[in-house]
Amino acid sequence: MFTGIVEELGEITAVEDLGDACRFRVRGPVVTEGAKHGDSIAVNGVCLTVVDHEGDEFTADVMAETLVRSSLGALSVGSRANLERPMAVGARLGGHIVQGHVDGTGEILERKPSDHWEIVKISLPADLPRYVVEKGSITVDGISLTVVDAGPDYFTVSLIPTTLALTTLGHKQPGDPVNLEVDVVAKYVERLLGSSRGADR
Repeated sequence: MFTGIVEELGEITAVEDLGDACRFRVRGPVVTEGAKHGDSIAVNGVCLTVVDHEGDEFTADVMAETLVRSSLGALSVGSRANLERPMAVGARLGGHIVQGHVDGTGEILERKPSDHWEIVKISLPADLPRYVVEKGSITVDGISLTVVDAGPDYFTVSLIPTTLALTTLGHKQPGDPVNLEVDVVAKYVERLLGSSRGADR
């Protein structure tokens, strides 16, 4: 489990085509400290398993399903990526509960800069708007954010200078894809309500 609090902005240093998958090599001095084979690291919000670790880099295999359902397929050598290790038991939950299971991809639609923050408008796939509410939580490229406005097929978030400086959202432009993970609590509530309604019939 992750919290959506990005630990560092890493860099893709190699991409190996494996046919029905690919292998990324990622540089991240913070997240690789103490890393070992089998550990989990979130890369732009996608939970990946460490295959190998050497120095300040780690490798992770990404299967075709993940490449199709996330924006990881758009990464290339030199791309920056948000990195986070799983939350330690007993640690503070700084963001919200993030599983690292991407629900879909959105697209940056618009950026409106201000003196001290920036409003970013992001599109929503057709099956996700029902989980997104004003002042609720959403994960964008692995970043825990609060929804400012929830539209029928989009939402907006307000980014502070720290988020702009230390994550990929400081560099993404209109047309760029982003990984989205909605609040898992909303999905459980929907399932439970559906089950209870079915039982009443």
